[in-house]
Amino acid sequence: MRGISFTRFNPDENRKPPFQKLLDLFSQLLTYTSGDVSEALQWLTELDKEYNLTDKDYGIGDFIQELKDKGYIRENEDNGKIEITSKTEQTIRKNALEEIFGKLKKTTTGNHNIRKSGMGDELNAETRPFEFGDGVDQLDITASIRNAQINHGIDSFSISQDDLEVKETDFKTQTSTALMIDISHSMILYGEDRITPAKKVAMALAELITTRYPKDTLDIIVFGNDAWQIEIKDLPYLEVGPFHTNTVAGLELAMDLLRRRRNPNKQIFMITDGKPTCLKIGSQYYKNSFGLDRKILNRTLNLAAQCKKLKIPITTFMVATDPWLQKFVQEFTETNNGKAFFSGTNNLGSFLFRDFESGKKKFF
Repeated sequence: MRGISFTRFNPDENRKPPFQKLLDLFSQLLTYTSGDVSEALQWLTELDKEYNLTDKDYGIGDFIQELKDKGYIRENEDNGKIEITSKTEQTIRKNALEEIFGKLKKTTTGNHNIRKSGMGDELNAETRPFEFGDGVDQLDITASIRNAQINHGIDSFSISQDDLEVKETDFKTQTSTALMIDISHSMILYGEDRITPAKKVAMALAELITTRYPKDTLDIIVFGNDAWQIEIKDLPYLEVGPFHTNTVAGLELAMDLLRRRRNPNKQIFMITDGKPTCLKIGSQYYKNSFGLDRKILNRTLNLAAQCKKLKIPITTFMVATDPWLQKFVQEFTETNNGKAFFSGTNNLGSFLFRDFESGKKKFF
């Protein structure tokens, strides 16, 4: 009689075909190589040699051909260079969302719930006694009938206003977010890659907003000696430059972009690893990398105060833990009445996600 044998279940091997497993790894490598396909494929080939990612039936050459056939990579007609497509850019963002924020289901638009009861847009699990002015469509029929049975009995059933309960509702609001990413040289110094986690968080946040909160807006700003806005599609290619840290320029651009947004609720997220070290005065740059320069610091704090007056909270994610840098962040945060997280690179995504999600409960 033939017996039954059991083997260890490997969900990845059973659910994902070879192409999908390699695609997941390839998209991760593209983030580290800032979208350089050739370098990413070289790394993938080295990893295959060491960890036997492919077999005799499916090799790296098959994977590259399938990438072309499915529209993930293409050859630039001008220079012959292999480049990724918009399909790959979206795949990288989706993978970042999966990695950092977990599996999130797409919901309806504008899902920033304000924890304020009344005639809102979305029902919650709570009920309250009926009040004059409440709509009939808000009645909780089951709870109201139960109250009537308890108060008047089944034999002489009747229902009065005192028996009625209505369902609580939450208002939904839209939010405009400006995400500032520090691309100064220190983001890759000291043996730690800080720019890649920042890019992943930005891509995940972009994918979250465009899929779950499509009525929200997200403006992405990078700042070094200067500050400029980039598009979501540019995130995989983002690189650190030989720059100082002009936080003032980043904040000024963020405020300018948020002024144009009609949403009443606005916020700034800033990912950085250091202190402000640069100002642009006219056409000249004023720089000082040694300690906290009071001239630069005062301009930075003034903008934090201006954001407070405009009701724009700033949440700073400091991916460095130097005590004297923490002191600057604390002063900056107190001036703005915002928040600060000394997150490091490993838990940057979870900190930002929790703050973004909790923000929808605090906007009024």
